Amino acid sequence: MWDRGALRAHLLCARLAGVVATSREVSLRSYRLFAARDPRALMGIDPEGAWTQRDLITLMADRCGVSADPRHTTGQDVIDPDRTLLALDAFAGRLAEAARRRAPVLFGTGHPHRLLGFYAALADALSAAGCAVLTPAQGRSVDITTRFGLRTHNLGYVRGVALMQEPGASRSGCEPGAHTHSPLPVRTALAAVAEAGGPLPELVIGDHGWVCGAGQLGFEAIGLADTDDPALFVGEAEGSVSVAVPLDDAVRSAYYRPLTRYVLKRACLSQ
Repeated sequence: MWDRGALRAHLLCARLAGVVATSREVSLRSYRLFAARDPRALMGIDPEGAWTQRDLITLMADRCGVSADPRHTTGQDVIDPDRTLLALDAFAGRLAEAARRRAPVLFGTGHPHRLLGFYAALADALSAAGCAVLTPAQGRSVDITTRFGLRTHNLGYVRGVALMQEPGASRSGCEPGAHTHSPLPVRTALAAVAEAGGPLPELVIGDHGWVCGAGQLGFEAIGLADTDDPALFVGEAEGSVSVAVPLDDAVRSAYYRPLTRYVLKRACLSQ
C-alpha cells in the first residue's frame, strides 16, 4: 500500500516528477511541431483551437507545472508532483467506474519497454473485477511512418496490453515491442471490433496515439504523458481525452510499480 505522501516522495526520488529527464529543448520542439500540425506531434488529435507554441507553453505550465516563461529554452523540464497526484486520483476514479460497470476496456502502449508492466497490472485487476479486456486485431499488420521511413509492424498483445511488434517477434514478452506515437494501431483495433460486431471498449487506457486516437474517435480515453506530449493535454483541455497524467514516461519500468499500487488502492481494486 502507498499513501499520498509516500508516493509524492517516490515521484521526486525516481524523477517521475520534479526535475525530469525530458529536456526543455525537446519539449519546445514538440510544441513547435504540434503548432505546425505535424502528425508526429498530433498523435491522432484534430485540435479545435489554433494552439500556437505560446498557447501550448501556457497549457503545459497549467497541466504539468513546466515553466510558463517562453524565454526559458534550455535545461531540464519540471513536473509538479501534486499535479501528477491529482491526475492519478482522477485516473483511478475512471478505473473504478469501469470496474463498477464491468465495462469492456482496451489497453495499448507506445512505450512497451517502460510501461507494459504498469498497464498489465491494471488489466489484470480490471479483468478480475469482471471487465472484458479486449484484444482485437491480434497479428494485424499496420504500416507506420517512422523517422526511418515506412515500417510494417504487427499488432500484438502481452498480458492484455496492445503494442506494436516487429514482424517475427515472439509473444513471450521478452521482446516488448516498438516505441510509437502513431494513432494507427488503435484505429486498427477499434475498426476490428466494429467489424466483428463485438462490444466496443467503454474505456481506452494507454499513452501516445492509443489515447489520442481513441479520444478523437469519441471513446473515453485516459493515459500517461510526458512534458513533450502536448497532444494528450490539448485533448484533455478540449474534452476528447478524459484524463492525462503528467509524468516522465521513460524511466525504469520498476519505478512505476508504486504508481500501480497507489492507483489500484484508490480504485478499490485488488492486484
